[in-house]
Amino acid sequence: MKKKISFPFALFLLFFLIQNSILPQSKTVTVADGKYPYEMVEGDPLNARIYTLDNGLKVYLSANKQAPKIYTLIAVSTGSKDDPHDAQGLSHYLEHMLFKGTDRFGTKNYEMEKPLLDTITAMYERRRADTDTAMRRLIYHKIDSVSYLASGYAIANEYDKMIADIGGTESNAYTSVEETVYTCNIPSNQLDKWLTIEAERFRHPVMRLFHTELEAVYEEKNRWLDNDDSKVWAAMMSGLFQKHTYGTQTTIGSVEQLKNPSVQKIIDYYDEKYVPNNMAICLAGDLDYDKTIELINEKFGSFPRKDVAPFVSPVEDPIASPIVKEVYGPSQESVSFGYRFGGAGTADADILTILEYILSNGTAGLIDLNLNQNQKVLDAYASTSDNKDYSVFYCGGQPREGQSLDDVKNLLMEQINLVKQGKFPDWLIPAVISNFKLDRIRAYENNSTRADAFVNSFILGIPWEKFIFNIERLSKITKEDVVNFANENLNDNYVIVYKRTGEDTTIKKITKPEITPIQVNRDDKSPFYQTVLDMKEPDIQPQFIDFKNEISELKLLNGIPVFYLMNTENDLFEIHFIIDAGTNQNKELALAVRYLNYIGDTKHSPSELKEEFYRLASSYSFAVNEDQLTVSLSGLKENFYKSLALLEDLLSNPKGSEEALKNLKSDILKDRKDAKLSKQAILWGGMYNYAKYGKNNPFTYKLTQEELEKVTEPELIKIIKDFFSYKQRILYYGPENSSALISDLDKIHKTPEELKSIPIRNKFVEKDINQNKVYVVNYDMQQAEIIMLSRGVMFDKKLVPIVAAFNEYFQAIEYQDLRESKALAYATFANYQLPSKLERSSYNIAYIGSQADKLSDAMKGLSQLINDMPEAEMTFDNIKNSLMNNLRSERITKANILFEFERERKLGIDYDIRKDIYEKVPGYTLNDIKNFQQNYIKGKPLVTLVVGDINKLDMNVLKKYGEVKELTLKDIFGY
Repeated sequence: MKKKISFPFALFLLFFLIQNSILPQSKTVTVADGKYPYEMVEGDPLNARIYTLDNGLKVYLSANKQAPKIYTLIAVSTGSKDDPHDAQGLSHYLEHMLFKGTDRFGTKNYEMEKPLLDTITAMYERRRADTDTAMRRLIYHKIDSVSYLASGYAIANEYDKMIADIGGTESNAYTSVEETVYTCNIPSNQLDKWLTIEAERFRHPVMRLFHTELEAVYEEKNRWLDNDDSKVWAAMMSGLFQKHTYGTQTTIGSVEQLKNPSVQKIIDYYDEKYVPNNMAICLAGDLDYDKTIELINEKFGSFPRKDVAPFVSPVEDPIASPIVKEVYGPSQESVSFGYRFGGAGTADADILTILEYILSNGTAGLIDLNLNQNQKVLDAYASTSDNKDYSVFYCGGQPREGQSLDDVKNLLMEQINLVKQGKFPDWLIPAVISNFKLDRIRAYENNSTRADAFVNSFILGIPWEKFIFNIERLSKITKEDVVNFANENLNDNYVIVYKRTGEDTTIKKITKPEITPIQVNRDDKSPFYQTVLDMKEPDIQPQFIDFKNEISELKLLNGIPVFYLMNTENDLFEIHFIIDAGTNQNKELALAVRYLNYIGDTKHSPSELKEEFYRLASSYSFAVNEDQLTVSLSGLKENFYKSLALLEDLLSNPKGSEEALKNLKSDILKDRKDAKLSKQAILWGGMYNYAKYGKNNPFTYKLTQEELEKVTEPELIKIIKDFFSYKQRILYYGPENSSALISDLDKIHKTPEELKSIPIRNKFVEKDINQNKVYVVNYDMQQAEIIMLSRGVMFDKKLVPIVAAFNEYFQAIEYQDLRESKALAYATFANYQLPSKLERSSYNIAYIGSQADKLSDAMKGLSQLINDMPEAEMTFDNIKNSLMNNLRSERITKANILFEFERERKLGIDYDIRKDIYEKVPGYTLNDIKNFQQNYIKGKPLVTLVVGDINKLDMNVLKKYGEVKELTLKDIFGY
């Protein structure tokens, strides 16, 4: 949800920003008084320096000293729009292959490996040219054989090991229509090592371990085919773009072409696109500008420049009448429609930004109030997607029970017509502008957001001056501009996609080829890796939280504890009232919390109440889980008293309506019906809780339809009024001094003199898992998703360090074995999960998502790893270094200190438990990890959960893992 601020605060903020020179007249200047000239924009809040090396490489740097971390993005200005039409998905393929190493790392002996890799490349070309099915199968069998031989020289995951060794996290990559971007978050003292690794990585990537990674891409495609939202977006884009590659091909590629890859084309594409004058290095964090650019030039400055052919954008024909698309799949139904406009940086894109917020800003947009607040639809939104050549403005929504998709479409169109008629408040656009400013200021405290802004500026071709100060342009857009634009451009020129619930008969899945598991050579190390390890780096000392010194425990007059942490950075506050009562104590709490979105108080209607909070630049929220209720409020210091008083009035004097409650009940029943169509709700909600507790569990403990219908409006009002009558505690982070805060809370916070104890109504007991069982739920999908679950011990803080080390080690081993070696999955993970509360058990959880025809291999591989974990000394040393470097550079700050304190106290811990991990992990041996696995995991009875198409699953395979029981949706949802 987008947070918006009120118009009165907007005026204050604008005045503040101007007075403090945060929004001056922007001007780009070139600074050439050092070795490396750079551009900067006067008044830039990020103090960004933009360098261009002699070879054309762009470098964007922004210093932020809050923590010894640097967020890194390496962007290549090429994406799926640049894929050859006969090799769709090529950009995405290449992204995967950039993790496989070069001629200097990822290999034990490149001279011996290279002839085999050349043979594999040639065989793929032969196979690609051959149309005879039998011959293609034979060639693939030869590819598989030679690939196994070649893998004897490969060192799988050596890139990942090096990044882990230096403490890098979030190492990943993504490909979109315009760009391919490589991500990582590193300790700031590891910058030299990281640049050494990356420069080598991009120097000469080698296409090794290709056919197993190809299988990972196949699995990714099958996951895409199982994602109805992805299919809806593809349908939308194919209608809007019938000439441009935005719509004629997808990022992941077509099934036909995925089956027929060309290694040579990928190599050629790399040579053409991965050149310094088509790339940017974007860093934000604890860096020194001069030292950083010196290092980057040292590592990347010798890369040769090459001319890159520009992409010539096709001109799309106008859309004269609505283009209708239909998409089928098992998830809930929805409707969406979109319009095509000029690309990022154009006047079109600017007005679309304002239009989106007028319609849908999370608080006071036309769609927010007229449709969502007034319960006209189950959910609705408006949004924009800006690309370099074209932008897309789109709206969508989900129907209430008994409502058609066309009903939702018509309601959305009515909101667009209101814009055309100018029927929206005059203050809304200025408020949107001011909100955008505040959002930007908050966002740029985050290193990843800063680096991502650099990437967007570079990829979209928007000069930094124009990008960082786009608010100045947007502030000149008037209501008349928006009204005229809507009338001229939002007519019958749209594409509409109806997402219907039903079988998708168009899906062509990628079937499983025969693959010989490759060798991963876990304990081998290239000389290059050793060179990186031998590099010296400056020390960083860890910082652990001293809760007693950081947090003050205050008390209100009635004894309510207040845990106080002062915000010394700005004038924003947040306060959280925590009551240890949840749905296990009272099923109606969930209904009451949801009802609060649609009620007002005795002085304000629901819409007026939202406007009041909006004017105060404050936002409130309510959250409830099975054993805790949280009331939260955040905003500006000067409005703390008023906004808290308003919140207290809402909870003391709530006023609802029978109609709102009736509509809410109907929507809840529709939500429940839709939840049965969600594989995530089925697997991680229903089946997971069924395995842990049995048929009656926290997930199913909710009002039955009969009970729901019987709940009256006065009953809910009484529950809401009762929120603050129970024992509670308060967390506060803000600029108010402690005595003023307590004084305000004593005056405003309305509680009885004697607080009530929390009633215990229902306590769910975790089941003993004493024999192997398999639970299956039928779902229309290409893949099968599998969880293997065993119950562990109750919480013991002595286990925290060994569990941290074990989880890192096992995850690395699992990835190497199931994905790299056996190519069984795109997504797989495992961890020994310690409980978040003292009275709960630990669980070992292992997950894999794989094609249904790989079921046997996937389950066998996962089970073997759980019970017979391989021992790899080098991998263990690697994860120890990773853990220690992470702990040295990790900083928990601001309100997160309070949340960490709250998390630890629930476990009976009064200090920063990370200190134990830091002290214990260096002394662990691989034998300690093995002992933990044998004592706490190996041989434990397993409950295996499988969700997939029952017609594609081999029941004889499942029976090997325990008694098989097919669960119904009623079994796991309780209704």
